[in-house]
Amino acid sequence: MGKYALFNKLVAKEGEQETLVNILLEAADSMRNLEDCEIYLVNISPEDPNSVFVYEVWSDESAHQASLSLEAAQTLIQKAKPIIAGMERIVTLSPKGGKGL
Repeated sequence: MGKYALFNKLVAKEGEQETLVNILLEAADSMRNLEDCEIYLVNISPEDPNSVFVYEVWSDESAHQASLSLEAAQTLIQKAKPIIAGMERIVTLSPKGGKGL
């Protein structure tokens, strides 16, 4: 089994992008000591004022799935739900290497 990566787009309700960014940065911080999470990047685009893009790389898909059941993750998911207008998985990837991996 190889590394597992995903790129997601989360759409915040009008005016809530910064709040969503902060929640997702909390999520990123909570994963700093989680060895299976190799990359968790929170991004915004000046062309899309309500969206937040998250790029994640995990040791494998099961590690990602397991992370969703962690108490910290569940707390942050509940915190974010009221301000999320939509979500889209842009793509699931199988990283092969490069800078940062």
